[in-house]
Amino acid sequence: MASETHAAEGAAHAAETVGMPQLDFATFPNQIFWLVVTLVVIYFVLSRIALPRIGAVLAERQGTISNDIAAAEELKLRAQEAEKAYDKALADARAEAQRIIAEAKADIQGDLDAATAKADAEIAARSAEAEKAIGAIRAGALESISEVARETALDVVTAMGFTSDAGAVNAAVDSKLKG
Repeated sequence: MASETHAAEGAAHAAETVGMPQLDFATFPNQIFWLVVTLVVIYFVLSRIALPRIGAVLAERQGTISNDIAAAEELKLRAQEAEKAYDKALADARAEAQRIIAEAKADIQGDLDAATAKADAEIAARSAEAEKAIGAIRAGALESISEVARETALDVVTAMGFTSDAGAVNAAVDSKLKG
């Protein structure tokens, strides 16, 4: 019988505890106490251990970021200075190149003028020599022509059966050659 009473008590107790134990109003003060204790412990753990570590990490990260930004600004200024120096060096190099080109052109023009003058002088000298040679050839040709004309005139007069006077033939040929 004892087992029957025990079974009856278990059934009665089971009827009382139907549902979730957290919603049993009889256990609310106990649950609220442990909730407060747990929250206080979590608060102290977070405020004394976790949050200072997180704050230190955030501060360190902020410091690193600030240092990196400062370094980046410094490098940016250096890059701008380097770019200005590069632009100035490039402009100077271009100006120097233009100056060298102008000097080279002037030197080449001077050499060309000198070579042209030398060639003109050589051409003039050769031309004068050629004119002298042509003059000599012309004089020789005129002399040869008058010699041939005299001989031909003497031969023609003789071939025609006339007696030829060399002085008269020479005077006639000279008068015809002079115009």
